[in-house]
Amino acid sequence: MRSNIIAFALGVCLLQQQPQLPPLVWALLLLPALALWWSLQKARGSRAVFVAAVLLPALITATGFFYAAARAQWRLDERLPAQFEGVDLSVTGVVAGLPQAFDGGVRFDFDLEQVDSAAARLPRRIALAWYKGASREAFHDAAFIRAGERWRFTVRLKRPHGSVNPYGFDYESWLMQRDVGATGYVRPGAAVRLDDLVPRPAYLLQRGREILRERHRAALPDYPYGGILIALAIGDQNAIDARQWRLFARTGVSHLMSISGLHVTMVASLLAALVHWLWRRSSALMLALPARKASALAGFVAALAYCLIAGYAVPAQRTLYMVGVVALALWAGRVSSVSRVLCAALLLVLLLDPWAVLAPGFWLSFGAVAVILYVATGRLRAGRAPQTGHGRDIAGSVVQWGRVQWAITLALAPLLLVWFQQMSLVSPLANAMAIPLVSLVVTPLALAGSVLPFDFILELAHAVMAAQMWLLEWCAALPAAVWQQHAPESWTVALALAGTAWMLLPRGVPARWLGLPLMLPMFTVLPPVPAQGALWLTVLDVGQGLAIFAQTRRHALLYDTGPAYGPDSDGGSRVILPYLRASGVAQLDAMIVTHDDNDHAGGAVSVLAGIPVAALYTSVPQTHPAWLAASGYRLPCAVGGAWDWDGVRFELLHPTADSYAVERIKSNDRSCVLRIATAQGAVLLTGDIEARSERQLLARTPAALRADVLLAPHHSSRTSSTPEFIAAVQPRWVVLPVGYRNRFGHPKEQVVERYRASGARMLRTDNAGAVLVRMDGEGISVQGYRDIRRRYWHAQ
Repeated sequence: MRSNIIAFALGVCLLQQQPQLPPLVWALLLLPALALWWSLQKARGSRAVFVAAVLLPALITATGFFYAAARAQWRLDERLPAQFEGVDLSVTGVVAGLPQAFDGGVRFDFDLEQVDSAAARLPRRIALAWYKGASREAFHDAAFIRAGERWRFTVRLKRPHGSVNPYGFDYESWLMQRDVGATGYVRPGAAVRLDDLVPRPAYLLQRGREILRERHRAALPDYPYGGILIALAIGDQNAIDARQWRLFARTGVSHLMSISGLHVTMVASLLAALVHWLWRRSSALMLALPARKASALAGFVAALAYCLIAGYAVPAQRTLYMVGVVALALWAGRVSSVSRVLCAALLLVLLLDPWAVLAPGFWLSFGAVAVILYVATGRLRAGRAPQTGHGRDIAGSVVQWGRVQWAITLALAPLLLVWFQQMSLVSPLANAMAIPLVSLVVTPLALAGSVLPFDFILELAHAVMAAQMWLLEWCAALPAAVWQQHAPESWTVALALAGTAWMLLPRGVPARWLGLPLMLPMFTVLPPVPAQGALWLTVLDVGQGLAIFAQTRRHALLYDTGPAYGPDSDGGSRVILPYLRASGVAQLDAMIVTHDDNDHAGGAVSVLAGIPVAALYTSVPQTHPAWLAASGYRLPCAVGGAWDWDGVRFELLHPTADSYAVERIKSNDRSCVLRIATAQGAVLLTGDIEARSERQLLARTPAALRADVLLAPHHSSRTSSTPEFIAAVQPRWVVLPVGYRNRFGHPKEQVVERYRASGARMLRTDNAGAVLVRMDGEGISVQGYRDIRRRYWHAQ
């Protein structure tokens, strides 16, 4: 059974790596293959038996593949049709989840019930934002929107779409997993609340969660760790602020600060143990139902109730399925092998949620359980006589628990480096302190305080959490608390996993240390770098903004830093820094912030705080946060600035030094223009210059404008890309950095026509994702990352 389930899981995983879905009619080929296997099973002879044994896992793998393909096709069919993007639609529906307030308004999931346009076919669930209006009254209703309310809105929608970058977060995959078929926003006016509460189980549950959240906020107003208690009680992870999440990531305890598998299992185990103890006190109950069955049922009910309070999120569902399989096995008396129970839970998870394999939490949770089985099953008393005495039993349990923690940390390290390019070295110590406090003290108190009308319970939980946070701060301040590195190559990860498995073999197995050399390539094999004289340039997909990374053999430069998306989020922290860390870049030799517009300078402070920058070139004023945050050289962009790195020439073409004295010049026209030249060709990076600056460049240095790859000035707005400028540059490729369906209408059609008439090939970041430019001995290549790593859920 176990091998067949693993084969099914392999098929599901293979489907999730496909650039497009296969025709489902191909699944009919499984029927003759199944008939062949059946005939081979009946045949005699070792050859027939061998072929049947090989054919069966292949059939099961294909079954998993096409099962996941069918589920994916049905979900894709639910997405918003392209013809309804960007048009006003009058819809009626129900607020389906907890509304999440942010500085600009409120976000919420919305279940559609009715669309006024008979021709419109919309998805069942959409994600909406209701932005603040120009006046306080315009936002009044949105501030008090509640879960379970029925509303009529006029909305403007778009298909699921997000930035696509190397090593970046896949927003479209995340929406796919949550079954959200469109995103959009509420249009001003015409919003009508039709019902205060829709009495359906799912909406009643969400309203109950909202009431519990309000209970926490009322009991703990302005308490610094109140949001953590909310997350532990009802699974609202948005209640935890960004600074606290960074601390949890640094200490390796992030899994404890939300409704994790550990908490669900803990609640189920506590109630199961209580019911088992009470049940055995009654002979009548024991005769009616064995205590083992009663405790198994109670444990599952407790896990289900906790998952419902947590909003029935996907990670909690996975744990619930695992608890359900264990409870069913205990009920049936079929717990013959823990690994079989784990595989049965794996099968159930994938049948209900084939997209679970896309989430790191899936691999980390199942991996952690598998490691515990690997290092603990059959070894608890191996190699020593049973110890007697209460103190010795406790000491033995502590030692065994420490071994398990060490094994989990070691075994999951390769996966953490693949997904996050970092791992906490203080994680065993931090978890040793946090697991007992958070799981056995804080979480039960937070749950009890949610339903009991006594504020002191939540205040006690907060006091314990405050002590825990002090301990975590101490751990985070330890030297080398976090290991950060490049994203390891896949073959080195396979070797590292084999090495950890060998190192964790039982005592007595010779040469367990040989697992260590198998792990070394994961740390020592560095990402490739350009050859001498070559240039690798990546136009990152940051939405409506700009961020470009240029790399030579031994040097790295960042040109602009993307926009600020909100108070705690910007292009620097969300896109640039993860990309640099995964690429193995530990320092920037130079950073250019072209001008002080938010979409170019919004992420500058985050980048400067997250990675050493040797020199900052910019046209921003000296009072700008980026100028103040820079610790290296700070230089104004000016014509004449030039340098050579590894056989590659960098030259600043704009603005002039004397332009800084002219106040009336727009910041766009003071953008830093950079030309990068190699033996194979040149790139011209233009920032947000407009027609005035283009004319100045044509008058001052027309020959220097010639380039094979051009960054379209000012996101290809109508105020730039004049015909004379395009003729002087003569680009073969033009990169248009634009956000999907941005409010500025970029790129402008007349500008696109000019580039098309010039014969240049255009790549838009909203369609192509990040654009990768390679200038090396093989010539020039320009590719969109969506084409390199396309998945079937990505927008076409």
